[in-house]
Amino acid sequence: MRRSWIALGVGLPLAVAGLYALSRRGAPAGDAGTPTIAKLFASGAAAPAPASLAGLDITNISMADNVATAPLPNKRTARLTLDTNLQNAALGVLESHHIPEAAVVLMDVETGRVLVYANHVEEGSPRDLCAEATAPSASVFKIITGSALLEAGVTPSHKECYSGGEQRIHTRDLVSDPKRDRWCTTLTGAMGRSINTIFARLALRHLKPKGLEGTARTLGYGAPLPFDLPVQPSGLKIPEDSLGFARTSAGFWNTTLSPIHAAWLSATIARGGEPVRPVLVSDVVSSSGKVEHTATVGVSQKRVLKPEVAKSLTEMLDDTVLEGTSYRAFHDGRGKAFLPGVSVAGKTGTLSNASAKRHYTWFTGFAPSHPYMPPQSADGAAPMVNAPRQVAVAVLVVNKPTWQVKANVVAREVLRAYFAGYNLPGVSPPSARRVSDRRDPPTAKNR
Repeated sequence: MRRSWIALGVGLPLAVAGLYALSRRGAPAGDAGTPTIAKLFASGAAAPAPASLAGLDITNISMADNVATAPLPNKRTARLTLDTNLQNAALGVLESHHIPEAAVVLMDVETGRVLVYANHVEEGSPRDLCAEATAPSASVFKIITGSALLEAGVTPSHKECYSGGEQRIHTRDLVSDPKRDRWCTTLTGAMGRSINTIFARLALRHLKPKGLEGTARTLGYGAPLPFDLPVQPSGLKIPEDSLGFARTSAGFWNTTLSPIHAAWLSATIARGGEPVRPVLVSDVVSSSGKVEHTATVGVSQKRVLKPEVAKSLTEMLDDTVLEGTSYRAFHDGRGKAFLPGVSVAGKTGTLSNASAKRHYTWFTGFAPSHPYMPPQSADGAAPMVNAPRQVAVAVLVVNKPTWQVKANVVAREVLRAYFAGYNLPGVSPPSARRVSDRRDPPTAKNR
């Protein structure tokens, strides 16, 4: 039974030095000279692409005969790992909603092959948004804090009572008070519903700033991500003071994230804590047709999570779709799953930049998070289908005040396109028309 009565832990990731403000309350945006999160972290140097891929123009993808290509200098061509049907489906969803900016990454968990690398800029010059780390991580950072808490011995079933923290965290919210703390849930429930107060309190109780920073860096923050394109490092600045540390632990401040990093992180959890290098270019062909470079796929990287921690994280992230902040996105009005038999683990994030009049939403996760279970037919028999390959997904959506669609709905539509390709019972491809998530527009609450 879905426990809809439990309050969602929500809170707007506030500004570094006051820029990111509560749009609903009309909070001031800060001094004109105050640096934005993007300015604070944009100086991080991206890892150079492999020499053979230098100069790859990913904003100029061509798709013909079910093959995606992009130009390289000296009249060379990069053949990409993209699935053209899925790439077109993702772009179609983004374009149908006229979203100001959005990015989608879908990658094969086992091989690291990138199946979708979709960048959408409604107005202005095209950019590689998938590799930009200028959007705040928001509550996606709870994955990092959750990992650190599990390493510190906190279990997914740990029960915590709470109050406050829905729109911002105050000092009083960090102190347990039986008279005020009338709602209770587990660490799993806190992840699924993105309950800020629980993450803030547990971080203060079990973690230290240096330890959380170490976990974040182990999971890819603050360093370039090895990839076929330059990737801006995801920003990281963990405060030493208790309130700042607690807020950051809950996903309020001081971190940024790129979509490709988010997909890599989700794939890492799906793989039991052992990352795989993402691959976008399958081979490089010279102007004469000679193959100059062929990619190696499935290259495992150094383990960053213990298998048992990755397993517990999966359990916690399952709750986001089963009962948490993405239940409605992945179920219709009657409670029927859009992906029957396909378990989805994921995490949402939401914030508003009042000064720029932009609303950011995130969804990152992987599916199937557990072995596929085909729904039974009326006679009780399960249909014979090929087990789908596991994929990781990351979606960033930037809306104007005239809100369009959120990232978890876009992620659902991309996953529908992917799993419909396996002809799974009950899974239909996404509609070409605009879709609704049956929710109110994003507010000053972070989910």
